[in-house]
Amino acid sequence: MVKAVVPGSFDPITNGHIDIIERGSSLFDEVIVAVLHNSRKNPLFSLEEKQEMIWESVAHLSNVRSEVFDGLLADFAANQGASVLLKGLRSMTDFDYETPMAVMNNKMHNELETVFLYSKPEFAHISSSIVKETARFHSLPPGQVPDSVEKRLLQKFSRAD
Repeated sequence: MVKAVVPGSFDPITNGHIDIIERGSSLFDEVIVAVLHNSRKNPLFSLEEKQEMIWESVAHLSNVRSEVFDGLLADFAANQGASVLLKGLRSMTDFDYETPMAVMNNKMHNELETVFLYSKPEFAHISSSIVKETARFHSLPPGQVPDSVEKRLLQKFSRAD
């Protein structure tokens, strides 16, 4: 059984993330969406809200689950029995950023391989930070996030007005 971990902060989960998770679910026996808890960042959504949005977004995938982690990704993956880190790439900049981490993760746990999936063109421009920025100004174009996530974004930013 091959388990893959898709890591991220998912603040919020986007349609680009979901595409990578869906494609991974057809390639691997189990996919674990690993939500990084980083106390040094000031996220828009709580860990509980992120988990709820992920569950709502991937409920149609029977071999996908979500877990929160803190610490090193390689250690988390090893503790989960995963042999693959699955990452989406939008550009060569992402590749340049991810490659040294892939090498280091493999050095820490040599059974751990990183697999890159290139974003589909319709998702290559999407990032959580751009989604939050456009939502903050009530200008989020359709198709960037699932409807349930869009509703939560609008609720967050209508309270901030």
